[in-house]
Amino acid sequence: MRLTTFSDYGLRVLMYVGAHDDRLATIGEIAQAYDISENHLMKVVHRLAQCGYVETARGRGGGMRLARAPRDINLGEVVRRTEDRSHLVECFDPQTSGCRIAPGCTLKGLLGEAMDAFFQVLDSHSLADLLVTRPKLVKLLALPRRGATAAPSGGRAARGRQRAG
Repeated sequence: MRLTTFSDYGLRVLMYVGAHDDRLATIGEIAQAYDISENHLMKVVHRLAQCGYVETARGRGGGMRLARAPRDINLGEVVRRTEDRSHLVECFDPQTSGCRIAPGCTLKGLLGEAMDAFFQVLDSHSLADLLVTRPKLVKLLALPRRGATAAPSGGRAARGRQRAG
């Protein structure tokens, strides 16, 4: 199973905000720390707020913080609520499936079992489990200080700036 970028970014936002629980975090700094699109993150953060995982504050000095304690944010629940795919393969949806072998196929059952195992593992963990290395995460996600010149990154944002200029 492959998670959508939306779910991946959702988990990353929660990790970032959880690792920086001493202050509000902004979409801009999270985008910069991970070298990902601010526009896409706005949609992700909006969904996380709708689901009650983060609280947001608008305006100058605004940002976001966790709405719950990390131990109360279940990873399986987060992935279920951020994944837009309800069916792993076509035959999981009897309304739209056009698979000719569906009535005699055992693959659907095996894939369903595998997906259940995937979520069983995620269901047994919380955001707190992802934050056990908090000091290391904070260090790895540190943004360059203002005025400091950082080496150009090879990430998506840097490649986009190079093409534009």
